[in-house]
Amino acid sequence: MNRRRRIYEGKAKILYEGPEPGTLVQHFKDDATAFNNEKHDVIDGKGVLNNRISEFIFNKLNDIGIPTHFVKRLNMREQLIREVEIIPVEVIVRNIAAGTLSKRLGIDEGTALPRSIVEYCFKSDELGDPMVSEEHITAFGWASPQEIDEMTALALRINDFMSGLFLGIGIKLVDFKVEFGRLYENDLVRVVLADEISPDSCRLWDITTSEKLDKDRFRRDLGGLIEAYQEVARRLGILFENEERPEPSGPVLVKS
Repeated sequence: MNRRRRIYEGKAKILYEGPEPGTLVQHFKDDATAFNNEKHDVIDGKGVLNNRISEFIFNKLNDIGIPTHFVKRLNMREQLIREVEIIPVEVIVRNIAAGTLSKRLGIDEGTALPRSIVEYCFKSDELGDPMVSEEHITAFGWASPQEIDEMTALALRINDFMSGLFLGIGIKLVDFKVEFGRLYENDLVRVVLADEISPDSCRLWDITTSEKLDKDRFRRDLGGLIEAYQEVARRLGILFENEERPEPSGPVLVKS
């Protein structure tokens, strides 16, 4: 196996140079973080599950015409993705009051919102990803008005699709966070979905019991994070009995 150059390491993933120009290898780690990395642990098998769940969702989104950076899954922990210039704005879509929205506005957690609400945060670990307005985004040049419109429209389309997808397997999509990037193709620049979609970036509650099946199990010391992620994968039909305890492993990089 050829060792590839590490491009970037974040809290939950590592990016390596890809086998071809314009591609990267995205490696999912087992690290679990919360509260801007103030809380940290390593949970065996988490990266494997997030890789599989994100692959499943990105493939579905590609199928319905949502442009993404995803090409294919390479192995248990890695994906081949297109290299993009990440737009430093996180887009959050909320369907049900939870987390910081409940705290900020004094709304009881679990309250259905009048409509889906879109929020923006400046992507900065040092600043704790502060919430920002469209005025901030355009004034500081993080994204153009057209790019904001495209990101918002794509996020709402993703919300419509995923709400139905999860409803069909008995899960409420409470909220989720997505990131976008600029994909440069010859003289064209497209805004595409990047990063991941997994229980790390979504709030997912069982429809009947409201049991949390997402990273809030780690944030709130509820325990059972791996079991919750396994339950999501099992309901999506991508976890089989012999995969219920994915073995931890280090980076496995593709051949050029």
